Amino acid sequence: MNPISLVFAFIAAGGFYIAFQAMTAKPRQDLIAERLAQYRDHNLTLDEIELSLPFSERFIKPALERLGSLLTSRMAKNRQLVIQNKLNLAGRPYGLSVNGFEVLKVIAGIIVAVLVFGLTGVMGLQTLFKFGGLGLGFAVGRYLPDVWLNNKMKGRQKEIRLALPNALDLLTISVEAGLGFDAAIGRLTEKFKNALSDEFAQVLNEIRLGRPRLEALDDMGRRSGVEELHTFIQALIQSEQLGVGIAKVLRIQSEEMRRRRRQRAEEQAAQAPLKMLFPMIGCIFPTLFIVLMGPAVIIIIHTFQHK
Repeated sequence: MNPISLVFAFIAAGGFYIAFQAMTAKPRQDLIAERLAQYRDHNLTLDEIELSLPFSERFIKPALERLGSLLTSRMAKNRQLVIQNKLNLAGRPYGLSVNGFEVLKVIAGIIVAVLVFGLTGVMGLQTLFKFGGLGLGFAVGRYLPDVWLNNKMKGRQKEIRLALPNALDLLTISVEAGLGFDAAIGRLTEKFKNALSDEFAQVLNEIRLGRPRLEALDDMGRRSGVEELHTFIQALIQSEQLGVGIAKVLRIQSEEMRRRRRQRAEEQAAQAPLKMLFPMIGCIFPTLFIVLMGPAVIIIIHTFQHK
């Protein structure tokens, strides 16, 4: 085998291993708790604790963090803020930071580049095409994490948007039953397990740590990127400032969210015929023509063959 192919094969294997370790790594809080438990229970020294960690935690993860810091140090601050905002909108999947996301893009680029290089080698293309495919594969691979992050962001916003009416109903019922707003939020986080309940749980934790409620709610509205949730938060803030009863505001906002959800359903139903048109033209109509015209064409062919 070509030595260059062997080198890229080892790079690809390393990229797969690093990606697997990154996806299956434990949360940082769990790792810290394990380290403290080891030190408390067994009276180990710091060096012994470090040596007891897996190889990925002792070598690979610090190396990736240094690589991420190097990549982001050459990046404009505005670009870093854009990536951080997207990660927040996506709910910080797998605990990714800006540094981790840049490392993920490099790993994805290397993996795709090696796969394309191997494919061109199997096809027997010339060296120029191999290295051209290598560069193209790296560029495409670096772009794939951006596509994945955008899909995660849109999916999370859609999940919040769909869960909002039911969450407002529960908040309204809880407040009208006599619970305080903070207790109603706690009941919501216990009842539902979705992106919206995670956001409310974060708000509740911030309030318990001493952050003002309106400030925590306003930050949640901006962080989510969902217009309906931001509108609801602004209505709550205005009701607090004007002294309006929160139960009344919740009832009005709940009805408004249900009306918006019904309007979205009607819009999607109106768009359905147009979306069905192209699959019908491309898939159903050709098959229908074959079924209808096929026997006639066969009869015509047999007729001309006998003449």
